[in-house]
Amino acid sequence: MISPDNPFAAPSELPYALPPFDRIADEHYRPAFEAGLAEHAAEIEQIATQDAEPTFENTVVALERAGELLSRVASVFYNLSGSTSTDEIQAIQAEFAPKLAAHHDAIHLNPKLFARIDALHARRGELGLDEESRRLLERRHLDFSRAGAGLGEAEQARLRELNGQLSTLQTKFQQNLLKDTNELAVVIEDRAELAGFGDGAVATAAEAASARGEDGKYVLTLTLPTSQASPLETLSDREIRARIHTASMARGNRGNDYDNNALVAEIAHLRAERAALLGYPNHAAYVIADETAKTAEAAAGLLERLAPAAVANARTEAAELQQLLEADVPGATLRPSDWPYYAAQVRRERFDVDTEALRPYFEADRVYADGVFFAATKLYGLTFTERPDLPKYHPEVRTFEVFDADGTPLGLYLLDLYTRDAKRGGAWMNTFVDQSALLDRKTVVVNVLNVSRPPAGEPTLLTFDEVVTAFHEFGHALHALLSSVRYPTFSGTNVPRDFVEYPSQVNEMWMLWPEVLANYAKHHETGEALPQAQVEKLLAAQQYGEGFSTTEYLAASLLDQAWHRLGVDDRVEEVQRFETDALVKAGVAVEAIPPRYRTTYFAHIFSGGYSAGYYSYIWSEVLDADTVQWFRESGGLTRENGDHFRRTLLGRGGSIDPMDAFRSFRGRDPEIEALLVRRGLNGV
Repeated sequence: MISPDNPFAAPSELPYALPPFDRIADEHYRPAFEAGLAEHAAEIEQIATQDAEPTFENTVVALERAGELLSRVASVFYNLSGSTSTDEIQAIQAEFAPKLAAHHDAIHLNPKLFARIDALHARRGELGLDEESRRLLERRHLDFSRAGAGLGEAEQARLRELNGQLSTLQTKFQQNLLKDTNELAVVIEDRAELAGFGDGAVATAAEAASARGEDGKYVLTLTLPTSQASPLETLSDREIRARIHTASMARGNRGNDYDNNALVAEIAHLRAERAALLGYPNHAAYVIADETAKTAEAAAGLLERLAPAAVANARTEAAELQQLLEADVPGATLRPSDWPYYAAQVRRERFDVDTEALRPYFEADRVYADGVFFAATKLYGLTFTERPDLPKYHPEVRTFEVFDADGTPLGLYLLDLYTRDAKRGGAWMNTFVDQSALLDRKTVVVNVLNVSRPPAGEPTLLTFDEVVTAFHEFGHALHALLSSVRYPTFSGTNVPRDFVEYPSQVNEMWMLWPEVLANYAKHHETGEALPQAQVEKLLAAQQYGEGFSTTEYLAASLLDQAWHRLGVDDRVEEVQRFETDALVKAGVAVEAIPPRYRTTYFAHIFSGGYSAGYYSYIWSEVLDADTVQWFRESGGLTRENGDHFRRTLLGRGGSIDPMDAFRSFRGRDPEIEALLVRRGLNGV
C-alpha cells in the first residue's frame, strides 16, 4: 500500500490534473512505483481471468483504464529524469528500468489476456465497433503479437531476459552521456580567447563558470549534436574552436567510467537477438514494419537516393570554405570546427546575413508571445494565459493555460527553456497528461530546450537556430494540445515514429512567414522591426548550407541503419571502426562533416525512442515540404487552413492510419518534389 501522504497516491486535484510538483520529492518515487506496479498487475490479472466472456468493454477498454497510479508516477519521473536529474533519480531509474521492462512483458506475454484479445480480434467485424474502437482493437492485437505473445515458453523466457538487459543498458547509456557531457564542458581562462563573442555571450559563459565554482573563468557547455554551431560560428580563435569540437566528439568515447563503446555494441547485439526471436532478420526490420515506411529497405532507400547529391553539394561548399580558410591560415586544411565559422562568413558576405547580429531581434519572451503563440492564434484560434499560480518542477518553468477559439479550455503548456547540468542535451516535447475523452482528460504538455541562461536582469536573446527549435517543438505541443480522440493510446503524438516529426516540421514554416516575423522580430532595446531587407536576405540564404546539413543528417541516419541492420551473428568488436566503415560504405564519409551524432553520444537511438528510426526526420520532411506547399498555394496563415489541418490530421492522433490522414488533408498521396527543391537536391 502507498501512504496517502504520497503526492502520487491519488489523482491530482490541480487544474487539468497537473502533477503537484510542489509536493513531489525524490523520496516519493520508489514507493509510488512499487505500488503502481502492484496495482496495475492486479488490474491486469482481473481483466485476464474474469469469468465473463471477452467483450470490447471488459477487455480492451478495461486495459485503457488500467494503470492509473503507475501512469501518474511514470509520467512525472521520466519527464524529470531528463530535465532535473539527481543522483537519487538516476539510482531509481537504474533500479526500476528492468522492473518496468519485466512488467511490460508480464502484460504482453500473459496468455489468458492475449487469448481474450485474440478472440475479439478474430470476430472484430461482428462487434459493431466504430472506426476508432476497431482501430484500438487491431492496435492492441498487433502490439501483443509484436511483443512476443505468440512465442513458446522458452522463447518468451529469453525475450524477458533480453528486454530487462536492454532497459538497464539503455539507462546506463543515458546516464553516462549526461555525466560525460558535463565533464567535457570547455573551460576558458582568458577573455581574449572568446574573441568574436558578444558581451551577452561572454557574460553567459562567465555565469556558467561561476555556477561550477570557476569564478573568473568562462565555461562553454556542450549541446547534443556534434557541431556546436553557436560558438563555432562566432569564435575567431581557431584553436579554441578545435577544442570545443574535440570535446563534443569525445563524449562517451574516452575510455573512462562514462565510456559507451561496449554498451552500444551490446545494445545492438541484444536488439538483433530479440528481432530474430520475433521472426525478423534484424532490429530495423522489426521496428520499421510498424512505421509508415513499412520496410527497412524503403527507409534506407530514401536515404541512399539523397546521399550522392547531398555529398556533392557539401563538397562544393567545402571547396569554397577551404579558400576562405587559406586566406586566413595559408596551407591549412578545413576542419569540422572551421566549417560553421566560414559558412557564417559566406552568409555575411554573399547574403549579408549575420546570424549573431540577428539575436537582438529574437528576445525569447517576444518570440513565444508574439511569434509562436501568435501563429497558433491565427491558425487555430488558440489563446494563452500564463498561470504563475500553478506549481512547477523548476523555478524557471513557465506555465500557460491554453484555450480554444470559443473559450473552451484545451490544457496546459509548460516551457522549460534554459540549459542546466541536470538536464540532458537537445530539445524535446513530453506530456504529463494525455488527452482522452474516455478518461475525461485534457493535455498537459511540456517543451524542454537548452538555451543558455543570460546574466540576471539581461534579456534572453535566441540564436536563429533556437528560434527554429522553438517553433519546431511547439509543433509537437500543438499535436498534443489539439488531440481529439477517445482512447489515450491514440492521443496526440502517439503515431508512428516516422510520422511524429511531420506536424512539428510544418510548424517551422511560420517562423519566417511575413505576418508572424513582423510581429515578433523586433529589437529588444529599440522596438525596431527586423528590416525587410534583412528578411529578404534571410529567405535568400535559406538554401545555403544544405549540402552540409543534409550530409551530416544522412550520415547519422545511415549510421543508425547500419547498427540496426546487423543480424544476430554480426557481433561488433570495434565500435569506432564499425562506424567509420559504415559511413564509407554509405558514401557519406566526408572528413570535414562528421555525422550529426556519433555512435557513443547518439542518444536518439541508444537511449531514446528512435532506434532504427532516425530516418524519420527526412521521411516526415517529404510530408512537411508537400504540406508547406499546400499552405502557400491555399492562402497561408488563415483559420480556414489551420482548421482543415487540425480537423483532418492534427486532431486525429493515432486514431486513423497516418497516411489516410495525410490523404484526407492533402487530397492525394505525398510527393517528394517539394523536398528535393527545398534541400537543393533537384538533380537526384
